[in-house]
This record gives sequence, C-alpha cells and structure tokens, in this order.
Amino acid sequence: MRRTALRRFMALAAAVAVAGACGTGRAPQALAPVPSPAQLAWQQDEVWAFIHFGPNTFSDSEWGYGDADPAVFNPTALDCGQWVRTFKAAGIKGVILTAKHHDGFCLWPSEYTDYSVAASPYKGDVVGELAKACQEQGLKFGVYLSPWDRHQDTYGTPAYTEYYHKQLHELMTRYGTISEVWLDGANGGDGWYGGAKETRNIDRRTYYDFPKIHSIVKEHQPEAIIFSDGGPGCRWVGNERGEASQTNWSLLRDGVVYPGYPHAEELGPGHPDGDCWIPAECDVSIRKGWFYHPEEDSQVKSPEQLVELYYRSVGRNGKLLVNFPVDREGLIHPIDSANACEARKILAEAFENDLLKGASIKASESRGRKFGARNVTD
Repeated sequence: MRRTALRRFMALAAAVAVAGACGTGRAPQALAPVPSPAQLAWQQDEVWAFIHFGPNTFSDSEWGYGDADPAVFNPTALDCGQWVRTFKAAGIKGVILTAKHHDGFCLWPSEYTDYSVAASPYKGDVVGELAKACQEQGLKFGVYLSPWDRHQDTYGTPAYTEYYHKQLHELMTRYGTISEVWLDGANGGDGWYGGAKETRNIDRRTYYDFPKIHSIVKEHQPEAIIFSDGGPGCRWVGNERGEASQTNWSLLRDGVVYPGYPHAEELGPGHPDGDCWIPAECDVSIRKGWFYHPEEDSQVKSPEQLVELYYRSVGRNGKLLVNFPVDREGLIHPIDSANACEARKILAEAFENDLLKGASIKASESRGRKFGARNVTD
C-alpha cells in the first residue's frame, strides 16, 4: 500500500515539474550543429556581388598565365564608388574583390612583390578604394586571395606558403572590416613561375597550411566568413551556375572537404550526417566569362534569368554570389547594372504583399507562452 502511494506521489511530482517547466518556457538545448551569429547574418544578406578585375580584363583572357606585363593594367576611369552605387541600387548587401587571381597580380601595392598595381600605369590601390567606398556607402566588403600563383617562382616550395600568409596578413590588417575571405579551389598546374614555364603540383590538403590561414583571418577579422570547398564558414555549392541542389543541407562532415576537393558532387546537397554547419554559396557570373570581354556585352543575363537564379539559390537554402566583370575603363557596364536593378524590382514586386500579415497562426501544442505560435516569424 505504501509503495503504491509512493509511486503515485512520484508520478504527481514529475507531472508538476513538467508543467512548471512548460510554464516558465525553458527550452531544450539546440541540436548541434547550429549556425554562428556571423553565419546567420551572412546568409540573411541573401545576395552579394563578386568582382573579377585585373590584367585578364585587358588581355581578353580568363586565367592569366602569370607573365602579363603590369603595364597592361590601365583603367582610364576607375570608380569604385560607381560599383558600390550599382550594387546598392540592385539590393546587393556586400561585394568580394579578386585582390589576387591565379595570375598572381595584386590589386593592392603589396610590400612582398613588385607584381602589382604599383608597377602599372594606374599606381593606385583598388582594394583600398573599394574598401573605402563600401565603408562610406554601408556595403559589406570581402576579398578573394587565390592560393595558386602562376607568377611566383617560389610556388610549390615552403617559401611561397610564407609569402601567401604575409599577403593575407596585409589584407586582413590594412582595410578595415573584412566580412568574407574567399579561398578558391583551383590549385596547382602549369604556369610562368618566374620564367620556368612548367607544371607544378602540390598537395592541396596540406601545402598552404590552412590552419595557419584560418588563424590569421580569425586573429584580425574574427567575424569574417571563410569560404572554400569545405568552409569553415561557408562552402562552394559545387558548380558555377549559381544553383543550389533542391535538397541542400547546411552541413559537412568535419575534416573531409578541403579546397580543391575532387568530389564536387557532394557539395551541392552537403552531408546530411554532417557535424559542422557550413552553408552553401552559389557563385555565377552575370556574363559568360568571369572577366570582361567586349563581345559578351550582348550576352548579359536578363533580369528574368537573375530572378530565377535567386529562386534556385536563396530559395534553396543557399546564398547567391553574382559576378560583375568590371570593364577596361574600370566601371560596371550599364547593361549589367540595368539588368541587376530590374531583377531587384521584379523581386520587390513579387514579395510586396506579405501573405502572413494579419494571419492567425495556431499550434496544437507549444512549450509555453514564450514559444507560442504567435512568435512564428518565418
């Protein structure tokens, strides 16, 4: 009899405890992994711009061999303010600049090489000018620093790794807040390499010392999102069409994917059993090429195509990164600008009417008042 009474008392106490927990609205621990505040803010931006600009712009090429004369880089009307005004008008929240592409030419006057804007007729600092324009107009700023360098004679040796780390340090410490750092997966192959004109292959997983790279970024730009095939901040989506997979997990398994990872087909859907939160970024150019080519002025993606890319990236749990090839004057072409702005207008009209505004939301169960259905926002 006493045992029965004791069991009833314990059951009643447990029920009271559960009811009390519901009444106070205590939430259970989140199921890991979850996004960091920086990752969440990054994804909420939805659309960023990409800028490819350098000697390739003037030599009508896509991947420079590393031997172009710095004298070819000579924009006659460069205006980073025009770039930023264009992006703001198109509803774009940030921009990433190719500070150094695979050809090794630097768009800032690096103290570690003479292969930069300092040796060109321009002699300015494109990185600095764009960073300033972003700061003045309230746009976020990021940099692309190619690990592969087809110009440097030391590429493939430990000396180049040290050189790369020093250049990364320059970018992380000279230009104010950096919101994203882009590490391209194209690494190793044929190049000029100081006149050697040969093929050099490296171990993509270990050669650049990515832990060191990550530590440099985090020391000086702790909120920056680091992009690569495998993150750690965000990942490549596995194609350059600007499209996420219909099933797109924001997860990857720890330590599996690295820049230059040979199984790009895994990056679209991500890893459903992943233990790291690494969302997908969907890069695509508004034109056929990444750098400017005059013959592509008639091949700019239409506003309707850009809207469809928004739905196929942002609408599939990704972030859209649209490349704008700056022309030889140093400006975003008016066709590119007009189409991007018209795409924004179409999207604004599509989402003008909030279908949930004034709606009554009900739930069959909740965890208490703090977690009631009226708090649903998305």
